[in-house]
Amino acid sequence: MPDPDLEARVSALETRVEEVAADASAARHLAAANDRDYADLNLKVDALRGVVNAHGVQTAAQVAELRREMRAGFATVDDNFATVRAVLDQQAAGQERITGLLTELTERGEDR
Repeated sequence: MPDPDLEARVSALETRVEEVAADASAARHLAAANDRDYADLNLKVDALRGVVNAHGVQTAAQVAELRREMRAGFATVDDNFATVRAVLDQQAAGQERITGLLTELTERGEDR
């Protein structure tokens, strides 16, 4: 015996299949949009990574240059201190010589 509700059930099933197909189409559309969004995000992250890496390289180069300048400046300061030390040593030797001569004159009792 044929089912009296068969036509209504088939019609309802067809309607439901159309709804599921529409939902599947919307899901594919959303998935494609999501893929585009992630692709765009990946491009932005890659660009940002490139900028950060370039900034790191630039900073490293600047720090290296600063170190070279600092070392050169300290070398100059060291050289200048050595020069000052040599002059002070010469002056100290001269003062010792003068002190020695004055002591010798004082001990001999000469007033010249």
